[in-house]
Amino acid sequence: MNEQVLSLNVPQCINEVMKTVNMKEELREVHDGINMSYNFIGKYIGYDMDRLKIAYGDIETICLFEDYIKTITMHELGHAIDLPALEASLARTIEIFTMKKSYSKEEIFRTPDLLKMLIEEDETNLAFEITAWDNASELNEKYTLVHATDFNAVRKHSMASYHRLYQHDLQAYHRLINEKSAK
Repeated sequence: MNEQVLSLNVPQCINEVMKTVNMKEELREVHDGINMSYNFIGKYIGYDMDRLKIAYGDIETICLFEDYIKTITMHELGHAIDLPALEASLARTIEIFTMKKSYSKEEIFRTPDLLKMLIEEDETNLAFEITAWDNASELNEKYTLVHATDFNAVRKHSMASYHRLYQHDLQAYHRLINEKSAK
């Protein structure tokens, strides 16, 4: 494991970012397989140390681990800034969550209306991610915590997974619609 990864006190780094940008969110170490997330229902930032190390391993040639943590922290604070929109989406989020628990992945990918709900979730997630990154960018511009090149590289890498998922689901939907209309 990289020396800088082992030596960084991650919770301290996250708290220093929050202090610098004049925001305070509860911080919890979690073991959910997500590097860092903002739980808008519980109003806390969760971080999974094991996943952070793995995620950083994918981009360690781009920036320092400390800059990665600072950037991801600003991104999660960007979600906190967008809290009213997140809260407004809760009812629909619960409907989609319930649907996903009620049907198998195979059933969802065979049923156009269910797959449309999955795509709606992807689009909503993309919109929230873009907004959080825009908010984080504003924080970074105001407080200059990370060099813009490193910030943008982490942003691009992070957004890629959301775009891939959306494209995958959208292509599956178009295939399904084409199959149904060919019958």
